[in-house]
Amino acid sequence: MSESKATFDLPITDPVHKDKDRLNWFDKKVLPLLNDKRDLPFMYLMLQMTLVVFPFAVALFIPGVFHWWLAAIYWAVVAFGFLDKFILCLHNTSHRTLFHKKYKWANRLIPWVYGPLFGETPDTYFAHHMGMHHPENNMEDDLSSTLRFQRDSVLGFGRYVGRFLTLGIYDLLSYHKRKGRGKLFRMALIGELAYYAAAIGLMFVNWRASVAVFVVPLIFTRFMMMAGNWAQHAFIDASQPSNCYLNSITCINSRYNRRAFNDGYHIGHHIKANRHWTEMPTDFLDTVEEYGRQDAVVFQGVDYFQVWLMLMLKQHRALAKRFVQLPGRERSEDEVVALLKSRLKPVVQSKAEASLSPATA
Repeated sequence: MSESKATFDLPITDPVHKDKDRLNWFDKKVLPLLNDKRDLPFMYLMLQMTLVVFPFAVALFIPGVFHWWLAAIYWAVVAFGFLDKFILCLHNTSHRTLFHKKYKWANRLIPWVYGPLFGETPDTYFAHHMGMHHPENNMEDDLSSTLRFQRDSVLGFGRYVGRFLTLGIYDLLSYHKRKGRGKLFRMALIGELAYYAAAIGLMFVNWRASVAVFVVPLIFTRFMMMAGNWAQHAFIDASQPSNCYLNSITCINSRYNRRAFNDGYHIGHHIKANRHWTEMPTDFLDTVEEYGRQDAVVFQGVDYFQVWLMLMLKQHRALAKRFVQLPGRERSEDEVVALLKSRLKPVVQSKAEASLSPATA
């Protein structure tokens, strides 16, 4: 046992990879298609979406079938049954290609076939997350940066999400044009326009079904993704805003991690963006002393959306009760509250200062 594990005895319950004792028929068929056998759960998710979400969405367009109460059931199935899993499937397969190069065409299925049913315009997630967010690391040029906001302010979050919902695609296209990233510009533009064209075209078939299947999920998903990003980058040390240990958080031992492929390990993800999701818990344990040295913010038993809600309600003490005491950084509850509040303040930094702050990612 390493020294870090010996000095940190909190059990980690988040999922890690374990080989199956026995492969079934489906496993044997799909495993040869994959770059990494550990991504088999994504194939089961795609199968479930094919059997549940697709037929339900199609049924809403059948004449005489649509009712708003049925649309509400559809939204519940999408939001509570699949959305978190799908978004993190999209996230992980953006960082690590799912299908073997012999079947590279199949890598278009997730963003172009499944994505639109979850409010994801094709390829814009990749253009935003891979092409902008990770390179900019929540600093001033990051279009989703939380730096300048008071991050436990409802009004601050309202401005933040309002900008994204109304001008987000314009900002993203302008960013890639300014950076000279023509391929990412085209990906975002084509994906956004294709989604709108499909939604508008299907309104001539059944406008209510198109609103239910495309318009409502688009707004809801974008709101939720910005709420998640707000929480992921809510606690920032103003002296080192580009340090991934100090501008991101990690959430361990949560139901969300078990559903959403260890998405809670956001610090570790920014440190090594292509680390496999099954390696996150072990990496955290192996490097927990570094988390302590850096004075990172780690919570247990909650997810980003619970963190976001507690911030909006200014429940700092509730957050403090879920704060993980890292090696060498033991604090009283009052001291934790003070730390958290200090890292929620707006960070105003010139670009010259930003360039001097060492980023870990």
